[in-house]
Amino acid sequence: MPETTATLTPARRGTHHASQDRTASDGRRLARPQPTPVDQVNGNGAGACPRHVAIMMDGNHRWARRRRLPGAAGHRAGARNLKTVAQACADEGVEYLTLFAFSTENWNRPKREVNQLLDLMRSVLNDDIEELDAQNVRLRFIGDRGRFPADLQTLMQRAEGMTRTNDQLHLTIAANFGGRWDIAQAARRLAHAVHAGELDPDAITEERFARFLSLGSLPPPDLCIRTGGERRISNFLLWDCAYTEFYFTDDFWPDFDAARLGVAFEDYASRQRRFGSRRAAGAV
Repeated sequence: MPETTATLTPARRGTHHASQDRTASDGRRLARPQPTPVDQVNGNGAGACPRHVAIMMDGNHRWARRRRLPGAAGHRAGARNLKTVAQACADEGVEYLTLFAFSTENWNRPKREVNQLLDLMRSVLNDDIEELDAQNVRLRFIGDRGRFPADLQTLMQRAEGMTRTNDQLHLTIAANFGGRWDIAQAARRLAHAVHAGELDPDAITEERFARFLSLGSLPPPDLCIRTGGERRISNFLLWDCAYTEFYFTDDFWPDFDAARLGVAFEDYASRQRRFGSRRAAGAV
């Protein structure tokens, strides 16, 4: 994002190598995850590359504080890292990337910090949207954008319109978003459809309900990553992550580089996804 020259190159699906350790941007060696006993017996992991990745970008302020920098410096570093991770996802063949940028609870932060975050969003949408468009990235926003200043709403709409026909990487930014809010607004829209005679209540299924959620027709996330050391979902994609695999790391978001993303993907590939079902008799 700001102060970066990275560009998105065409995807190379499934190009990471599980047999190699990785080196982070700070020079630290990152050991690859070891397969679990279940994976060693069944040999049936989740797959080399998740199709849809969701990320809770946490730890910007703590990253700055550890370096005795103002909080705004951490948010700027986090914005720069967004493009690094988007590039890495495109390289690996990820089709959909959803980022939790601003929650409904973030309005409770100090006013100065909120204003800094809004200014950073303006900067990103002004400075980087043409590059994202040139790199065939489709950008869309989900969340209750009505609370944002009018000029920021206009920038969001402009970015969505400019990139609407792109199809290399579908980048979704969750801004003023909350999982409970999303379910409530979906239920409200569903009720209006029933009241208008457009929908039979007996025809409501989980699949049909999901179409009214913010992600709409997008597939649910295969992998949700949270940086910053916290181990909770914090009102993110509550409905959509019903069977999502989670990966938690102590790394702060500005430090979560392509190498660390690769380790997360390798951990994901080693897992056994059952979607609530039980394997056949005799399987571990």
